[in-house]
Amino acid sequence: MEKINIQPVLIGGDLNCYNVARAYHEAYGVTSIAVGRYELGATKDSKIIKFIVEPNINDNDYFVERVLKLADEIEEKGKQLILVGCTDEYAELIIDNRDVLSKKYITPYIDKDLKDSLISKENFYEICEKHGLDYPKTYIYSKGQPVSDVKFNYPIIVKPSDSVSFWRNPFEGMKKAYLVNSEKEFQQIVDEIYAGKYEDNLIIQDFIPGDDSKMRVLTAYSDRNGKVKMMCLGHVLLEEHTPKGIGNHAAIITEYNEEVMMKFKEFLESINYTGFSNFDIKYDERDNTYKVFEINLRQGRSNYYVTGSNNNIANLVVEDRVLNKDMELKLCKDEHFWRVIPLNVVYKFVKDEEIKAKAKKLISEGKWTSSFNYKYDLKGNFKRRLYITLYDINQMKKFKKYCK
Repeated sequence: MEKINIQPVLIGGDLNCYNVARAYHEAYGVTSIAVGRYELGATKDSKIIKFIVEPNINDNDYFVERVLKLADEIEEKGKQLILVGCTDEYAELIIDNRDVLSKKYITPYIDKDLKDSLISKENFYEICEKHGLDYPKTYIYSKGQPVSDVKFNYPIIVKPSDSVSFWRNPFEGMKKAYLVNSEKEFQQIVDEIYAGKYEDNLIIQDFIPGDDSKMRVLTAYSDRNGKVKMMCLGHVLLEEHTPKGIGNHAAIITEYNEEVMMKFKEFLESINYTGFSNFDIKYDERDNTYKVFEINLRQGRSNYYVTGSNNNIANLVVEDRVLNKDMELKLCKDEHFWRVIPLNVVYKFVKDEEIKAKAKKLISEGKWTSSFNYKYDLKGNFKRRLYITLYDINQMKKFKKYCK
């Protein structure tokens, strides 16, 4: 284990945060500091995380003040501080204040202008069009329009253009994305969304047929010079199906597709992207294309699928931003199975028998990981082990209820 004088500071408290903390601990033996509005089970009672509760950390001014103050509070001087956002909202706060935060932290992110052009899904699709990335047939719906203006065949997908603004204004029954089967249902959903404080546009898209196993996730790391240095493509076996968690990856097998990787590499380098990027993609068997839904300006929630496949995400940041190394491009070629749900859920709810058999084969060969199955964190840690047991039971209940 390499000794590097660093201190990761993670903003968030969910699975994303735990995955990042585990990567840093595995690579460098360091305990991460995490800051969030409240404690979450994913990071609670962990030996690899020191968690600080700050209820107002999502307020821009308070965020800057608290994060800068935290840098001064870190006892051991001379440490290089690495700041990581573990949700869209926190990543955007870091980007918006990158200039001031970078005086005390390493902040491996794009600038605000590029962020503003990418976070709006409608702008993102315009950029995709310009750079030749395939994406689903899309219509931009504005508040107040007749739903009959949308000339798509049903079913359709409905989702907010600005997901951060959407989640800042919660309402009963809200979903990350909606599968809509009729114009009447579409009108009802539009009314529900705009009855609250969300004012931005909605993205209406052609529904690409196929279950979770048609989904792909691509994670890339671009260095300080805007050159892509790592790409890891994941074939999704299963996603969560709860209303607020729909689309969150629950089981993935890494796969190699150089054509897809090179297309996204060219895209990222053409816009001079820096740091982690994460793409949600779906294979459309109707025209044999991989169509992108969105870009996340951070490592994805399921980022341990990358670390577990021998592409530790902490190493990438440290070698690029701390050690200033010029890294070689690495495309993940080896198959590796990752999960954050019990195996019995994978075996019961994955419909594609071929990829299910592949998962079983990788498990038999020892080529698998689970985010929470970290021996260091579990050894002698009764509370942590109890949480994971209860978490697994809850996952079984959720999939039974929501995954049809």
